[in-house]
Amino acid sequence: MAASWTMNGTVLIACNCDYGCPCNFNALPTKGKCEGQWTWHIAEGAYGDVDMSGLTFTLAVNWPGAIHEGNGEGLLLVDENSTDAQRDAIHTLVLGGEGGPWGILGWTWPTLHGPEPVPYELELAGLNSRVNAGGQFELEMEPIRNPVSGAEVTPSALLPQGIVVKRGDFGSSKHYRVPRLGFDYADKYTAIGAFEYSGPS
Repeated sequence: MAASWTMNGTVLIACNCDYGCPCNFNALPTKGKCEGQWTWHIAEGAYGDVDMSGLTFTLAVNWPGAIHEGNGEGLLLVDENSTDAQRDAIHTLVLGGEGGPWGILGWTWPTLHGPEPVPYELELAGLNSRVNAGGQFELEMEPIRNPVSGAEVTPSALLPQGIVVKRGDFGSSKHYRVPRLGFDYADKYTAIGAFEYSGPS
């Protein structure tokens, strides 16, 4: 029987799409394929009797086409300070059988490496947030800048049917790298937003 679980916190999002990411609006990826990641920092959470509060984990996936076409190769990274039980819980959720966003999307990454424990350096600072996961994943965000004036612009979107977030603040990647999957981008889509999930569902 699936465990009852709940979690809330902040998620950082990045991919190879242009600013805003067409996937947010049910359109195809800018370049025809998605090379994306989500990093979740759990403020409060539990999976059954396993406390998940304070944990950070990242899922990066290289899809050969749009996400909904599947066949992605995923990499799951988890805070090295996590316990075996916490890592098992995150792995179970990301495999997609117990609801949350992974329950909808999990089938699209039939190949999943990990969970791999890594040291996290995380700074949550809105559109200037950054994260380094032991060199296996790096993201530094910054505000989008007007290409003519150089002024910062700070768009956001309400996404009532959003799978990962219901509201996101959109930024730019100063750098976005996942060496194992061949990702190395700058000046592409990033977003930050609050999340609140529960399951099973």
